[in-house]
Amino acid sequence: MSLANRALWTIDRNLTGELSLRSVAENCGVSRYHLAHAFGETIGMSVMEYVRERRLSEAAADLAKGKSNILDLAMEYGYSSHEAFSRAFRAQFGTTPEEVRKQATTNGLPVRKPVKADEGAKPTIAASRIVAQGEMKFVGLSEHVPFTELQNIAAQWQRFMPHYGEIEDKAQSIPAGVSTNLDDEGNFDYICAVEVKCFGKLPKGLIQLTVPAQTYAVFAHDGHISEIGRTYHAIWNDWVPPDGRQIADGASIERHRETFDTRTGFGGVDIFIPVR
Repeated sequence: MSLANRALWTIDRNLTGELSLRSVAENCGVSRYHLAHAFGETIGMSVMEYVRERRLSEAAADLAKGKSNILDLAMEYGYSSHEAFSRAFRAQFGTTPEEVRKQATTNGLPVRKPVKADEGAKPTIAASRIVAQGEMKFVGLSEHVPFTELQNIAAQWQRFMPHYGEIEDKAQSIPAGVSTNLDDEGNFDYICAVEVKCFGKLPKGLIQLTVPAQTYAVFAHDGHISEIGRTYHAIWNDWVPPDGRQIADGASIERHRETFDTRTGFGGVDIFIPVR
């Protein structure tokens, strides 16, 4: 069973229990970072977004069956008050709990049914090498990326590249993509960046980022850049780290190779995944 499906099972089995990104990851035996990316790449939303949609969908079904005490229902599905539950309910369904109870049906509501990810054929995925990397400094354009909006990263690169020439003291001429700052929802910051030797004058709109020393497993993505999600999917769900290692909570890095052609999207990318 893939990691995403293990997480889905854990969530749907414990909808009325204590659920957080950390607790689901612990139940699956992986780090928060590993789970968040495996789940997001596979399901197309963050772990906690799925949790909320499933809880509210089950609550809507209970209301349609005639459950009358909305506060008790709110508490059962993890909400501290009637008001908090009603706000979340309206945000998802565009109507109130009282109205669903009155109508006695969930027909027409965008309920979230339990999901099972397609296991498919197990891909062959292996790290090309394990490397110990010292501290790195980056300057780049940072944006918070929900897993529902991964397609917007290409446009982020377009916004970043006009600033490339303004960045001083480049350690690498080829830009890199850095994924970091995982939040409690399971989403993250993506930085279109250049590694620098030291921080100098910061171009307007860009940020400075220091990535601590870390051990990485390095994977080769040889296909078109638009298909990199398939490689990530295989890494997060199907790669088993060697020697008892685990994927760590840390920044992952995409480095375009010198052969990469920005006009065609071919030429290859190396993906650095933090391990411990």
